[in-house]
Amino acid sequence: MQQFGERLRRARLMRGLTLRDMTERLSAQGVSRSHAAVQKYEKGSMGPDSRTLLALSRALDLDPGYFFRSKSVSLETIEFRKLAKFPKKEVNRVREEAADFFEKYLQIEEILEIKAAPLPRYDLRDLDQNREVELSEKVEGAATAIRKKWKLGEAPLTNVHELLEEHGVKVKEVEADESFNGFSGWADERTPVIALAKWLNADLPRKRLTALHELGHLTLLFPEGLNHKQIESLCFRFAGAMLLPANVLIARLGRKRKDLISSPERIGIKEDWGISIAALMRRSKELGIITPSQWKSFSFLNREHRKREPGNWPGSETANRFEQLVFRATAQEIITRAKAAELLDMTLRDFDECLYNTEN
Repeated sequence: MQQFGERLRRARLMRGLTLRDMTERLSAQGVSRSHAAVQKYEKGSMGPDSRTLLALSRALDLDPGYFFRSKSVSLETIEFRKLAKFPKKEVNRVREEAADFFEKYLQIEEILEIKAAPLPRYDLRDLDQNREVELSEKVEGAATAIRKKWKLGEAPLTNVHELLEEHGVKVKEVEADESFNGFSGWADERTPVIALAKWLNADLPRKRLTALHELGHLTLLFPEGLNHKQIESLCFRFAGAMLLPANVLIARLGRKRKDLISSPERIGIKEDWGISIAALMRRSKELGIITPSQWKSFSFLNREHRKREPGNWPGSETANRFEQLVFRATAQEIITRAKAAELLDMTLRDFDECLYNTEN
C-alpha cells in the first residue's frame, strides 16, 4: 500500500496537480472522492477499490500497471539552475517527470543486464577555496582528463546528448519555460542524471553548454565554502573546456589578442565547434587570449545579440538510446509488446505501428 501511495503522489506531481485538482479529475471520471481521501491514498493509509484505481489511471493518463512497478527511483542531491525563478509546483513536476523516465531507463538496463561504467569524479576538496586560479586550472585539467578517458582527442563534439548517454549519464528533456534550463543529480545515489529544458532545442550551442555544465556538477567535487556563483563559474569553465580545448582555441586565435576578435572569426568557431559566441568569448577571457577589459567591451557591444546570435551550428543534439534498448528487448522477446508500449508511454497500437515501420 505504501508503494502505491508513493507512486500516486509522484504521478500527481508529475502532472502538476494539486489534491483538489485530483478530486475534480476523479469526479470527471464519475468517481466522487474528497481531497482528504486522495491524501490517504498517497500516505498509504487507505487503498482504492478497483473502480477508483481505474479512475485514477484515466485521470492521470497512465496505465494502471504504473502503480505496481517493482522498481522505484529516488533522485538525490539535485542541482537546479535558476531555481529562484522556477515555481515550486514546476520544480516538483519536472523532478517527478524526470524520475519516472530514469526509473524506466534503469529498468530496461536491468532487464538487459547492462551495467554502465562509473562516471569519472575529480576531487578538488583539498584545494584552498580562495585560490581561484588553481581551482580553475584543476577544472580545466578535469575536462582534459575526461576527453582523454572518453577518447575524444581534441576534435569537436558532434552530439553531446548522445555522448553523455554512451557514458552512463541518463538525460531527459522536459517541458518548461525559460526560467528553467536544467538540473543534474543522482538516481538512487549511483546513476548520474541530467534533465534539460526542451526549449533549449531552439539554441543548440546553448543546450550543449548547459548539458556539459551539468556534467561539471556531477563530476567535480568542490571544496567546502565555495558559494553558488563560484561553483557555477567553475562549471561553466569545465563546460567550455569540454566543448573547446585550450590548445585548439589558442591555435585558432593566437596566445594574445591586442584587437577584439572579429565577427567572422567568432562565427567560424561557433559553426565548427558548436559553442555559442558568448561562451567562446568567455573562454577566450578565461585563457587570457583577451583581457577582462576586452571581454567587457564585447559584452556591451553584444547586448543586441544575446537572444539570437549570428551564425548557425548545423549539428544534432538528440539521442534515442533508451528507445533502442526497449526495441532490442522486444525483438529478443525479453519483454512483451505491451510492456514495451508502457515503457515508451505509447498505446499498444502506436507501438506496433512504430515497430512495423522500423522493420520496414
